[in-house]
Amino acid sequence: MKPPGVQVADASSTFVVWAPLRSQMELHLLSPVDRLVPMACDDDGRWTATVEKVGHGALYRYRLDNSIERPDPASQCQPEGVHGPSMVVDRRRFSWSDHGLRRRRLEDYIIYEMHVGTFTAEGTFAAAIDRLPELVELGITAVEIMPVAQFPGTRNWGYDGVYPFAVQWSYGGADGLKYFVNECHCLNLAAVLDVVYNHLGPEGNYLRDFAPYFTDRYRTPWGESLNFDGPYSDGVVAFFIANACFWLREFHFDALRLDAVHAICDRGARPFLQRLSEAIEGEFGAADPSRYLIAESDLNDARVLHQRTAGGFGLHAQWNDDFHHSVHAVLTGERRGYYVDFGECDQVMRTLTKGFCYDGQYSKFRKRSHGNDVSGLDTGKFVVCSQNHDQVGNRMLGERLISLTDLARARLAAAAVLLSPYIPLVFMGEEHGEDCPFLYFADHTDESLRKAVREGRKAEFAGFRETGEPPDPFDPFTFERSKIDWSKRSEPQGSAMMRYYKELIRVRHAHPALGPCGRERLEIRRFGETGCISLRYLHDVQSVICIFNFSGNEVEALWGRSGQWRRIFDSCEAEEADLPDFVDCAETTLRLKPWQCAVFVVISNEGVTEYPGR
Repeated sequence: MKPPGVQVADASSTFVVWAPLRSQMELHLLSPVDRLVPMACDDDGRWTATVEKVGHGALYRYRLDNSIERPDPASQCQPEGVHGPSMVVDRRRFSWSDHGLRRRRLEDYIIYEMHVGTFTAEGTFAAAIDRLPELVELGITAVEIMPVAQFPGTRNWGYDGVYPFAVQWSYGGADGLKYFVNECHCLNLAAVLDVVYNHLGPEGNYLRDFAPYFTDRYRTPWGESLNFDGPYSDGVVAFFIANACFWLREFHFDALRLDAVHAICDRGARPFLQRLSEAIEGEFGAADPSRYLIAESDLNDARVLHQRTAGGFGLHAQWNDDFHHSVHAVLTGERRGYYVDFGECDQVMRTLTKGFCYDGQYSKFRKRSHGNDVSGLDTGKFVVCSQNHDQVGNRMLGERLISLTDLARARLAAAAVLLSPYIPLVFMGEEHGEDCPFLYFADHTDESLRKAVREGRKAEFAGFRETGEPPDPFDPFTFERSKIDWSKRSEPQGSAMMRYYKELIRVRHAHPALGPCGRERLEIRRFGETGCISLRYLHDVQSVICIFNFSGNEVEALWGRSGQWRRIFDSCEAEEADLPDFVDCAETTLRLKPWQCAVFVVISNEGVTEYPGR
């Protein structure tokens, strides 16, 4: 099946567009010479035209049934915005220098999530490249960027993209993104791209003029649902699978983060997610997977992660919101909205060792039982965080965790994430205690659409019993307020926080027991009725114990372990530390300060039962 878009050869370019319900299609070349070129249709409804002496930089549109003209649904460049003509891109022009790259294993990822537009003052790929060495120094191993598919205007989170194959022009376009990924790889950073396959944005969305891309059988919270299981859905599935392969193949991305897969409605026998997983495996190989699919899912459904042979979709990992919610609710005391289901220390314990907190229990927020069992899945299947773009930006005022709590609790949250048995994610700026908000912003030009977005945001916050007016998403100042302030890294608190994150990540890298593992290698216990818990990693060559005091009270905890142990990390400042450097008696009493975390590693196995080696 011919891929959509434009394929550039030495002497010609071939244009392919899927429009099965159209009786006539013409290619309208606007440059270098204005002319109409008839297109031929195959049995699958794909129209094709090959034109000589048309190459990189040529502008074009498609004329449908000799009436309306539209940009290419698979456009790779929209230099004049979402309503303007498409531009031919010669993919061969870029020279990669990451050949022979040994790609990182997913379980080794420490992900840094960034929004390109607010990560730097300039808001471009080029400016972001300049900051990558600082992430490497921090210990980050993977960079995840929020969606960059072309959206209206110059300010957007990226989830209003309407050209899935085109890179946002104001960020630096396709070449800018390739330079960014190439530099990531040269610095031994994996590159992850956030993609949206559950909806398209409303402004500049012309796909419906070409084919039945959308269906009214379902509805997403953000607009029309894509047609993955109705008439002509094979073409829709093929379009988005081609898009996923495009990012992984042409832009060398290591992984894709699939936005809100719970809003992908598909009742077919082979759902889209399964077919996507099959296609990626077929393209890049199954024996030694080098490309990964990471889902965002609100379902708590293990089928997202189970192998296809076991009735699952075969995705490699998913975000675990339960981890964030349980930690956030304990640290902040919030109980509004979905936080009504959280707030107990036992729930933090469940998410630390069992994965989901809700794996079939009744949810007050949903007013029904929620989730299923993930006990058969290793912990490397889950991505966890204490902050991300959703959990910060979907607050009415966009407050980060440090603005909702205090430094001690922010440090404990970071420790819970980076010392967890899961894949950790750090949201841009949290590593230096950034306290600027991350707000929702957009740049739509249609006033009726602006009004609908404002009203929708206000209604959403009513569910959290928020009062007052949300910041206007369309005010440029809302966008400017959301930009990272890099000068804070040189201030005393910012530099101290940087050292703290760097040490946490160093400890994780340095001790093989820490990180993703089988659940049988984890042992958790609570000290009485306190908020203090210990998480023990059982490993072939060492044991590590992480102690977290999720309470505002000082706690006395009986160590209760045989063997000799050395303290290798303490969240308290050195002058405040009150824990022994070594523990060699089970009857030792530890005194933990409020919101403290400490890590001990075994240095003598005498009397200690280790997990048997494999």
